[in-house]
Amino acid sequence: MIISELNVTTTFASPLGCIRLAANPKGLSGIWFEGQRHQSDASSWPTQTQHPVMQQAEAQLTQYFAGQRVRFELPLDLSAGTTFQQLVWQTLLSIDFGQTCSYGALSAQMGRPSAVRAVSSAVARNPLSIIVPCHRVLGATGALTGYAGGLERKAALLKIESTF
Repeated sequence: MIISELNVTTTFASPLGCIRLAANPKGLSGIWFEGQRHQSDASSWPTQTQHPVMQQAEAQLTQYFAGQRVRFELPLDLSAGTTFQQLVWQTLLSIDFGQTCSYGALSAQMGRPSAVRAVSSAVARNPLSIIVPCHRVLGATGALTGYAGGLERKAALLKIESTF
């Protein structure tokens, strides 16, 4: 995944561990937990703690973790993925707070019922954890499966949303 060289970054402490935020002129482009798989290498991005989009993201994430926010209102830049990945990420945005679905249901919603593995792979590479709610996707039996930030965090996010 290639994310714009125009990104700036910052980190903040969440109840589930350190989170790295990234933004560029188009909007918020990344949210990754420390140690999360499939995150971009941010080592060359300048740190900018006063970036307005990242400040809004931090404030809204703080409200979310406190149980005070069910919808995020931020400009997002999902252009780092392939066309298919972007379609999957846009579809994830349709899963409402407090709701879950399976990878198969997500594939079917996209009109690609046989693309479950490809959808699963795209979900795993979602660059905007929490905001683009990949944690709301469960296995076919409703079991917790795959989360790049770790299954404990996935369970905690679902608990915040009272779905697990």
